[in-house]
Amino acid sequence: MKVVAIVQARMGSTRLPGKVLKTILGKPMLVYQIERMQRSKLIDQLVIATTEHVRDDPIVELCRSVGVACYRGSEDDVLERYYETAAAFDADAVVRLTADCPLIDPNVIDDVVAAYVHRAPAFQYGSNTEVRTYPRGMDTSVFSFQALEEAYKEAVQPAEREHVTPFIIRHSERYSSFHVTYKRNASSHRWTVDTSEDFELVKRIIEHLYPSNPGFSMEDVLKVIADHPDWEDINRHIEQKDPGSS
Repeated sequence: MKVVAIVQARMGSTRLPGKVLKTILGKPMLVYQIERMQRSKLIDQLVIATTEHVRDDPIVELCRSVGVACYRGSEDDVLERYYETAAAFDADAVVRLTADCPLIDPNVIDDVVAAYVHRAPAFQYGSNTEVRTYPRGMDTSVFSFQALEEAYKEAVQPAEREHVTPFIIRHSERYSSFHVTYKRNASSHRWTVDTSEDFELVKRIIEHLYPSNPGFSMEDVLKVIADHPDWEDINRHIEQKDPGSS
C-alpha cells in the first residue's frame, strides 16, 4: 500500500493572504510543517498540492528549494486537485492535510494512518476530526484512492467540489469509517492558522520550543500552553471556517 500525504496549500487565503509563507524565526511557516510531516514513519510520499494561479508560484519555488514534490491543479475544485495529485503519484491510500497546521505532530499522523492500514480494506475512511478530541491543527484524515476517485467522478454539489471529503463522509452506506481519538478532550485548543491572531499564537509557540527542541511533540505544546495559559486568549475569539478550502 503506497501512502501519499497530500497537503493543500495556496497563497490566496481570504482571511490571511500568503499565510503559508509568513516567516517565523526567518523561515516560512510551510517549511516548519514540511519538516514535521517528513518525520512521519508511515508516509511514503509527501506532495504539496497548490494551484495553477501565478500567485502560487512562490509555493512551487519553495517546494523545489527544499526537495518536496509539488502538483498544480484547480484553485476552486479542490476535490479535482486532490484526485489528480493522488493519481499522478500512484496513491493507494491518501492522507489529507492542510498547510495551515505548522504544529502538526508526525506521531498523530502516524496514529491515524496506522489505524487505517490495520482496518483496510474493510474501512475506506478514517480521521481524528469527525469526533474531535485533538487540538485544531492536528487534523488528519486518510482514505482509499478508490473512494477519492469515486467522489471525484460523482460529486456534483459545490461544497463537495470545494472540499475533499464531504462526499465520502455523506455516503456512509458506501464508505465505512472510523475515528481516532485522543486520551482526553483537548479540542478547545486552536493551533491552526487562519487569521493574524492564529499566526501570533503559533509564532510564540515555535519561538519558544523550536530553537532547543525542533522535534517538539503535541504534548510539548500542551505543556507550553499550560505554562502560559494567557497565550490562548490571543485567538480564543476566532470562529472556525468551513474546512478544506485551501
